[in-house]
Amino acid sequence: MLPADSNQVGDILLPIARAAIADALGFTVSADESASWLTEHHACFVTLRKNDSLRGCVGSIEARRNLLEDVKRNAVAAAFNDTRFPRLRAHEFAQTVIEVSLLTPPQPFAIMASEAELIAQLVPRLDGVVLELGSRRATFLPQVWESLPEPREFLAELKLKAELPPDFWSHELRVSRYRVQKWSEDALTGVGSP
Repeated sequence: MLPADSNQVGDILLPIARAAIADALGFTVSADESASWLTEHHACFVTLRKNDSLRGCVGSIEARRNLLEDVKRNAVAAAFNDTRFPRLRAHEFAQTVIEVSLLTPPQPFAIMASEAELIAQLVPRLDGVVLELGSRRATFLPQVWESLPEPREFLAELKLKAELPPDFWSHELRVSRYRVQKWSEDALTGVGSP
């Protein structure tokens, strides 16, 4: 069971994410992996930022492996396998700020007869949203509301991410929501510089 003190969780997850990236770059950064709750299954996303711009973001929507493994794999994938960005280079490591988001299990929205009904159910800044149609699937973390605060625009961009037209609507769409707890390194500390 995760500690009641949320800061304790972040104080453990952030160094684990940084150490995993460091290891892949050939650096050594220490991280405490001894907390018993790291063996529990949880889903997380790891987001990288450099100079206040997105530098990578990869995660798991469902809890399919233990949290320790999920953080490590998603951190490395965000640094080296997010196809929107070039692989993170060693000289960028110290300037890269890491954020870890722990997801609640996704909950489907109530039956929606129209896009307007879905939009009425969205809770901006709190809802992470998963949109699925056949093999197409896309998600936006709640943090995306900061750059897309209008629900209609948020949903249109999520459809584009799922490779659907922004005005697309079908009763076959499956839409779920989740919430996150997130922790971010302080950009001024230079945490984890090799």
